[in-house]
Amino acid sequence: MDTANLSREETAARSAAVSVRSIRVELDLTGAPERARSGFSTTTTLDFTATADSTWVDFIGESVERVVVNGVDRDVVYDGSRIELSGLGTENVVRVEAVASYSRSGEGLHRFHDPVDDRTYLYTQYEPADARRVMACFEQPDIKAPYTFVIDAPAGWQVLSNQAAVSVDAGVGVQRVEFAPTLPISSYITSIAAGPYARVDGEWQRDDQRIALGLFARQSLAQYLESDEILEITRQGLDFFTDAFAYPYPWGKYDQIFVPEYNLGAMENPGLVTFTESYLSRGAATDAQRAARANTILHEMAHMWFGDLVTMKWWDDLWLKESFADYMGSHASAVATRFHDAWVKFAANRKAWAYQQDQLPTTHPIVADIPDLEAAKLNFDGITYAKGAAVLKQLVAFVGDEAFFEGARRYFAANAFGNTTLEDFLVQLSAVSGRDMTDWSRAWLQTTGVSTLWVERDADGGAAVMQSDPRPHRLRIGLYDRVDGRVVRRDQIALDIDDERTPVVIPAADLVLLNDDDLTYAKVRLDDASLATVRESLSSLDDPLARAVIWSSLWNATRDGELAAARYAEIVRAHAPRESNIGLLAGILANTLFAIRNYASDDARQRELTAWVETAWTALQTSDAGSDAQLSWARALASASAFDDVRADDIRAILHGDAPDGLTIDPDLRWQLLTALVTTGHADADAVAAELESDDTGSGRTAARRALASRPELDVRAAAWDAAWNDGSLSNDHLDAVIGGFRAGGRRDLIERFDAEYFGRIGDAWATRSIELAQRLVVGLFPASPTLDAVDAWLADNDTAPAALRRIVIEQRDHLARALRVRAAQS
Repeated sequence: MDTANLSREETAARSAAVSVRSIRVELDLTGAPERARSGFSTTTTLDFTATADSTWVDFIGESVERVVVNGVDRDVVYDGSRIELSGLGTENVVRVEAVASYSRSGEGLHRFHDPVDDRTYLYTQYEPADARRVMACFEQPDIKAPYTFVIDAPAGWQVLSNQAAVSVDAGVGVQRVEFAPTLPISSYITSIAAGPYARVDGEWQRDDQRIALGLFARQSLAQYLESDEILEITRQGLDFFTDAFAYPYPWGKYDQIFVPEYNLGAMENPGLVTFTESYLSRGAATDAQRAARANTILHEMAHMWFGDLVTMKWWDDLWLKESFADYMGSHASAVATRFHDAWVKFAANRKAWAYQQDQLPTTHPIVADIPDLEAAKLNFDGITYAKGAAVLKQLVAFVGDEAFFEGARRYFAANAFGNTTLEDFLVQLSAVSGRDMTDWSRAWLQTTGVSTLWVERDADGGAAVMQSDPRPHRLRIGLYDRVDGRVVRRDQIALDIDDERTPVVIPAADLVLLNDDDLTYAKVRLDDASLATVRESLSSLDDPLARAVIWSSLWNATRDGELAAARYAEIVRAHAPRESNIGLLAGILANTLFAIRNYASDDARQRELTAWVETAWTALQTSDAGSDAQLSWARALASASAFDDVRADDIRAILHGDAPDGLTIDPDLRWQLLTALVTTGHADADAVAAELESDDTGSGRTAARRALASRPELDVRAAAWDAAWNDGSLSNDHLDAVIGGFRAGGRRDLIERFDAEYFGRIGDAWATRSIELAQRLVVGLFPASPTLDAVDAWLADNDTAPAALRRIVIEQRDHLARALRVRAAQS
């Protein structure tokens, strides 16, 4: 039995039997700079009551040295993930002394040695269940406790945790930092960070409340921190949420730290929010990138209430924090910051994630059935985040802003520092809205799938809105006409629909746009006349949200095989160069390359790739100097040129200094351009070495590893394959780089010989690697075979494989089946 994979039933029994008063965690990190030292000592003291005479605490590490129960040393009974506790009384104090491991996978306490200056940086990442890689704990969200952290670290380091330090004891070359106890929180949102981080301080004040603000980054990245803007967004967010939730920020301080080799975008640890360093650009960034960072800052800030103050009882109700935070990230961006178009990018890009996830055979309700931790890990997905947020937007359209926020206020007041389920939220929302929310919940939170909406007209001119998979929707229909070279909305029809067919009077218009303003969660189809208007005049439509709904419709129709990939690419080539919303443009550019690579027919693919490279090249030359569009097209050119070398000489010229006026060629863009040349055989290992010499940084080393693995040689791809599966020293980012190099350029002729071997390896990888690394292997190396035979055979022969592994394979099979099906229909 895999005892690390905690189940819902056994954790429910434990929380019923255990009530924790306090937890004290002491960590010795003084040896972290020593590369040869793999672990660190960790001592946890748990003070709790129990109604059972035995239970267990969770721990995954190198060893457990000592277990003391109520002052008595006990035999250590440890199976690698659980420490048995026996002989418990009603009142208990348990002390566990152990050795934990420094992480290279981003799970637990991750250690990074910066090649720029050889400084060492540490940070933690736990969700859903990796606090046990740092301390012995009750690893489940419904056992909350005040935590006190005591950290021994090298002198001169910043040492951080959820709360402020209450004492710092300086020794010779070392320091001991003790932090104030937290308010009651779950183990997965406790946090520490330590290292010589650069620091910027600020403050937020409201009435008599003062919150210290801190920003942190590696010293070698401090110049890219953009602290003024980040602190401004932070203050705007605290203003907004304090008013919106009528509950003062409860966590004392607000630190935000940008960390290397991070698996996520960010994590909502109260008082110490972690972010990926990807949000810090090393020279060039579009305003859309800054908008995305602001959205994430506000998403995590919303979690200070949704998730940290009030926490789901078990991972079934993960949506109670993630859907709300995703909604609030866009909403707060739009109303409280300069990024007023946040819902535009949400409509076209964020919801695309949800639509894709919701059409997989493994889709699940927003309120999911999560039997264990492995299932929980996989449910941080497009349903829990983006669909949930879209459904909440639909809910706000039904009940109104004030009722929605008043329901949230009552929810926080009633459940502060506690744990909740769906019913706890619906009770509050029903009370303030005056509506029984049961039917809404059943239709939207407890079902799966996405409706498709379209207009159907009969021979007499009558019209109806049709929908597959019927649900209740509140939506608007936009009626647009072409006037003086522009496409303008002349009218809008608001209606509620529930049935498969809803008759409605829809006057003639050049463009009839269902779900205008993007109020509901549904795929929409354009009728023939509207599609003709879009093909000719999409970039003449001024409203970016309407364009977002249209771009989303086109993309969904392409994925579903109703719009040929070549036709989609034709529309993009005509209108993307004039797309003014950079958030929209970035998504369009990525989708177009994906569509050509995966959905274009075999005989048309190379022709379409060449045309796309030429489009990117032309748009790069004609974009305004120094504009976000120019930078976006340069990145698109680099991405596409890994698959077609028609502009290889021009790319080499850019790298040698002959770049369009105004284009900032920062290190990351240089690597992207160089890797395209390497992938197509126009640059070699010596060129990679020369580039690395000028950018010998953490990002540079990762990029160089990918570039070297991208060389179009059989033995190089074989070495990448071997390293991915067998080199246990690879960090999470370096594993991604090796996998990316192995698959670079879509060169099936170089890698198809490994298809069968893949299916022989994934079971062992799942059993022996952490779930984070195993998932990267199973997803990243899934073969893009010309048939489904191999994957179907594996699924048939491995019906007893872990459910989470089977889910990933089933999803990859579905992606492959869709690509094969859509391509075949266009041949």
